[in-house]
Amino acid sequence: MSNWSLRAGSVLVTLSILLLWQLVTTTGLVQPIFLPSPSSTFANLLRGLTRGDLLALTISTMERMIHGWTLASLGGILLGALIGLSQRARYWLTPTLELLRPLPASTLLPVGIALFGLHPNMLLGIIAFGAIWPVLLPTIHGFSAIDPRLREVAKNLGIGPLAFALKFGLPNALPDVTAGMRLSLTACLIITVVGEMITAQQGLGSTIIMAARSFRSTDLYGGIVLLGAVGAANNALLGLVERALTPWRRARA
Repeated sequence: MSNWSLRAGSVLVTLSILLLWQLVTTTGLVQPIFLPSPSSTFANLLRGLTRGDLLALTISTMERMIHGWTLASLGGILLGALIGLSQRARYWLTPTLELLRPLPASTLLPVGIALFGLHPNMLLGIIAFGAIWPVLLPTIHGFSAIDPRLREVAKNLGIGPLAFALKFGLPNALPDVTAGMRLSLTACLIITVVGEMITAQQGLGSTIIMAARSFRSTDLYGGIVLLGAVGAANNALLGLVERALTPWRRARA
C-alpha cells in the first residue's frame, strides 16, 4: 500500500470521527454543555486565537515545553554517553536511575511545591526530570553498542575518550538519540500541561482545567484540539529533523 493511500485513509478516519461528533451533538444525544458541536468548538478556537489570549497562552506552554525538552535532551545525551561508555559509571549510577525511573513526574510536583514554591523553574525541573528518560535510555544503548574492535582501534591510535565519544560513539548512537528525543518532546508536552493544571501557572493546562470547572465546554474542547495540533506539529517537525540527521536509515528502508 502506498504512502498516499495510507494518508488518505487517515484523513478519512479523522473526517469520520468529526462527522460522528457532529451527528451526536445535532441529534441531542449529549447536551451541548458537556459536548459542543465541532463547528462551535472550532469557531470558538479560532476566535480565541485571533481575538483572545489563547495564542499567548499557547506560546507560554510551548516555551515551557521547549525549555524542559532542551534540558532533558542535553542531560539525557551527556549522562547516557557517560554511562554507555564507562562501565564504572554504569555500575555506580544504574541502581539510582532504576530507583528514580519508575517515579511519575506528576508525583514529584507536591514535593517541588513544598521545597521551592510555585516558582517557574520548579515546574521546569519537573518537566526535564519526566522527559529525560526517553532520551537517556536509548542513548545508553547507542553508546554501549559500539563494536569493541572500534575501541581497540581508537586506543591504538591514541584517540582520547572525548574524541572517541564524538567521532565513534555519537554517530553510532544518533538514530537512538533522535528517536528518543521525539518521544521526549511528547512527554514534555504532557508533563507541561499536567504541571500547569496542578500549579495553576499560565498556559493551556490551567486554561483547560478552568474551562472544565466552569462548564465552558467550547473552551475545554478547543484547548484539547489545540494541544493535539501542537503535538502533531512537534512530531512532524522532529520527524523531518530525524530523517535529515540519519539519511542512511531512509536509504536502507
